[in-house]
Amino acid sequence: MAIDRDLIAKEAAIGMFDRQPADNQQRGFSLITAFPLLVIPFIVYNILALFSLGGTEEAAFNAVNQVLFNLPMPSPNTHWSVSVGDVILFGALICLFFELLKSTKSDKVAIVNHSLSMVLFIVCLVEFLLFRPFATSAFFLLTFMTLMDVLAGFIVTAVSARKDIDFGH
Repeated sequence: MAIDRDLIAKEAAIGMFDRQPADNQQRGFSLITAFPLLVIPFIVYNILALFSLGGTEEAAFNAVNQVLFNLPMPSPNTHWSVSVGDVILFGALICLFFELLKSTKSDKVAIVNHSLSMVLFIVCLVEFLLFRPFATSAFFLLTFMTLMDVLAGFIVTAVSARKDIDFGH
């Protein structure tokens, strides 16, 4: 039996021929992929709030509003004040971007990621409602970002699952 190398090369070029069976190409479960990235700003905020509790009762509440630096703006006598909460929110927006990219997958790891994101949202919501250091606009926006991550993940998974259903037409 002669091997037609030109035919194999053409099939490989258009993706019809794989040298490895499909079973070997499946990726294993990765905890790093399942890890919701919005946990990072959540942990930073919690560390800031917990370590600020050593002073007065208002110390943890005001720690997020503490101005880190001022930047002069082109308009006269105008300065942009950047606070600790602003930096945390900036990091959270970057994490949300990557979480939205991860939500486009619909494999087992993505389902675990969506579930962990839901747990993170519930923890954020409880902290926001029950604890004074977390009753800030910055933490509310962080909580809202976790909600958007949860909704995006489940909506994208549902839409992609609906496209995978064969109706027999």
